[in-house]
Amino acid sequence: MRPISIARNYADTLFELASTANAIEPWGELIDVTSAAMLAPSIEVVLMSPRVSREQKVAILSEALKDAPRQFTLFIIAMIRRGRQPLIGMVADEYRVLLDDKLGRVRAGITVAREIDEAAKASFVARLAKAIDKEVIAGFVVDPAILGGTLVRIGDQIYDGTVRKRLSRLRRQLLTG
Repeated sequence: MRPISIARNYADTLFELASTANAIEPWGELIDVTSAAMLAPSIEVVLMSPRVSREQKVAILSEALKDAPRQFTLFIIAMIRRGRQPLIGMVADEYRVLLDDKLGRVRAGITVAREIDEAAKASFVARLAKAIDKEVIAGFVVDPAILGGTLVRIGDQIYDGTVRKRLSRLRRQLLTG
């Protein structure tokens, strides 16, 4: 089975546990924080080391997650016992997808040619949310290479309204035309 499929299965299980606990958003934050912490070099070395037994890893994580809900901690421990700790980052990503779907929102990567102010960002996000009828969580990136316009990426869909794309299309028309 592919790692992404395994991660998706774990994310589904975690999402069901969070739903049962009526805490899907807090658990989303927990899995994000847990994933980020496990990528810290000092922690990653310990968790990936064959010299550290699984039981020692479980003890370390149990202590680190002592304030987390018991079901969440048991879930992470189960992943460690099965040697699935390298997948926790993917599980967090897949959980976020499930959470966004449940809450009717999407994450959009928006590329602009130059920095825009907060009011323009808010206006753009509001228009995008209205167009797709979902809440939009936007991340803005500046890339002068697009020359102007915007490039919006939502999941695996790309909406290219850049000047660079328009010039490329015009060039093709002129060369074939």
